[in-house]
Amino acid sequence: MTSTLDRTDPAEAGGDRTVVGANLTLPLFRTLSGVLAGHPYLKVVVDRHTCTWHLLDTRVHPFHVNYIATRVLGMTMDELDADLDAFNASVYTDPDRRFLLGVLSLHTDRAADGTECPFLVLETTEADTMHGALLEEFHLYVRGRVDGRLPLLLKPANHGQEAELASIPEAVVPRVLSHKLFGDRTRTCLNPGQAEGRLRHFRTMAAYEAAAADLGWADIVAMPRLPDDVPRVAGFINTAPITPLSHTNVLASGWGIPNAIMRDLDTLDEPDALDGRGGLDGTWVRYRVSEDAVTLEPLAAPPRLTKPAWHQQRIRIDTPLLDEAPVLALHRLRSADRDSYGTKAANLGELHHVLDSRTADLTVFHTRPRPPRRDLLGHLAARLGERDASREHLRAAAAQYVADTVRAPEGVALPFRLHHLFLTSSPALQQGIGKLKMALELKAFDLVDPLCLTLQQLVRATPVPPDVARAITSAVPRLLADGRRMVVRSSSNAEDLPGFSAAGIYDSVTTVRGAEQLMDAVRQVWASLLSPRSVRLRHQVGICLDDTYMGVIVQEYLPASLGGVLVTCNPTRREDFRNVYVNCAPGSPEHVVDGSVLPQQYLYNTVEGGGRTLDVGTAGEDLPAPTRAALARLALTGRLLQSHFSANHPDDALDIEWLMTGEGDFRLVQIRPYAR
Repeated sequence: MTSTLDRTDPAEAGGDRTVVGANLTLPLFRTLSGVLAGHPYLKVVVDRHTCTWHLLDTRVHPFHVNYIATRVLGMTMDELDADLDAFNASVYTDPDRRFLLGVLSLHTDRAADGTECPFLVLETTEADTMHGALLEEFHLYVRGRVDGRLPLLLKPANHGQEAELASIPEAVVPRVLSHKLFGDRTRTCLNPGQAEGRLRHFRTMAAYEAAAADLGWADIVAMPRLPDDVPRVAGFINTAPITPLSHTNVLASGWGIPNAIMRDLDTLDEPDALDGRGGLDGTWVRYRVSEDAVTLEPLAAPPRLTKPAWHQQRIRIDTPLLDEAPVLALHRLRSADRDSYGTKAANLGELHHVLDSRTADLTVFHTRPRPPRRDLLGHLAARLGERDASREHLRAAAAQYVADTVRAPEGVALPFRLHHLFLTSSPALQQGIGKLKMALELKAFDLVDPLCLTLQQLVRATPVPPDVARAITSAVPRLLADGRRMVVRSSSNAEDLPGFSAAGIYDSVTTVRGAEQLMDAVRQVWASLLSPRSVRLRHQVGICLDDTYMGVIVQEYLPASLGGVLVTCNPTRREDFRNVYVNCAPGSPEHVVDGSVLPQQYLYNTVEGGGRTLDVGTAGEDLPAPTRAALARLALTGRLLQSHFSANHPDDALDIEWLMTGEGDFRLVQIRPYAR
């Protein structure tokens, strides 16, 4: 459900049909309800003092607190604004509260014979801290006033409510968890947007590969799971489940194109679909994706198309510094070193500085006005367990909190200079790069891919100059001497940029042992800068081949019990400033972003507190409560780091990859802007 912790002035349309005290029937429900995420819903308020309940007209009362303050308590909106947080506390967190606030939503199940079986679900807002007795009272009160033929299930809104319900028998309070209620949702928003284009529906990877060369910017590509090297098109559709933090959805977000899960597309696109007019593949469609609905509407005729915004997108990168930059340990880098080592390496160095010095101001996000609130510092104090909400005190407390929660990875950064020395050591490489530049300038795109593939083979086969090889091997003598496993990652000056994340287009090598494999891995990462896909994507946004270099990060491999990605926003609801979205899976974060597993997915409210499970993924079960509590600390840490690492604005979200090497022991392995 959407948060009810804010308020807006009601826009009355056709009068207020709110009902007080009546029993709820399906006709009355449909008269008053709105639609959220494809389901009819109705706001309810139970007044425990008068033993009455209020069924709110959704069109007139978008937020519970407005109605209670103005219609029940006789307050003005100015009076509510003046002390909104205290009022919210009185209705959402006070254990002796007068009002119980919730939402009833209507769902449908199917019996074995295909008969539709409607049922109701009752839930609160995600920040509501009702204890078990209140949850039971709320359910029983509503149960006694709705049509007895409709089953009524209580959906705990957060992990705290789940724990409170554990001691109450399900026979007393029937319940359903969110991930079970919505786990089989037919259509799910991944990235909001809309597009008109030609639907290209591929049921297999082989079918996609056969047609990939002909895909254009006006196509909407649909298949079970889109490959990471999908070209820029008008929209994506996944016919199998995938996470919003997959590489392809990060691309969709960065390109500003719609992306959704549509499990029913295979059925819609059967040859006898559309009333016998044939399937959808190859037809022109209007595709709309929002948090509340995903629609695909056939068009009677091809629309008049204009090239999408990303066709005009231009990304500026600073001139790479190729002078005498040495190989450095990550902890010696700062963010200003990105022009010599790449943004990824520089951000990890900056993270070391933030954790070690504890001088960075990590409260900036919380100091911003959130009308009608002046700021969120009081909420930050509560999340940090501090009584003193002064900014100076919270700066120190936030720095300590982050340092106690996460660590930065150890490793070394190879500068652009080594890549430059390697390229200039080979006349064959220089000649090949010259041919590629000429093909790009002449727009001879049929030659670009073969030239890129030839250059990549040449990079991998060209010997590394002795002085460059010594600089690399002498930087990690302990790892080489002990035969330890290493990870070699990209750190280009053309990735992790605002508006151009380059997610998944450069290589990382995670199974490296010994000097020979290290040299091979470094060359593989260098070669990925010349892959056909990376060259095309950079060319489309105006990044010149001459200005692009690859730094490299070399780290010791750390086995992890859990790995994942968090973004400091709600990817499907961008105006939500409260929640941080966390995905995780056993082992490496790569399992989350490459789509090899469906991760466990969580939202953590970093303002009022609390978290909730969205999906248990391939694992099939939720994480233990202590691990979920540790992830809540990680989510708040990500929010605090956003204040320091957001390049242009404190509300710009971050994309953070992390490992959990022990219970609550987190290592951050990447910090970059989240494409929005």
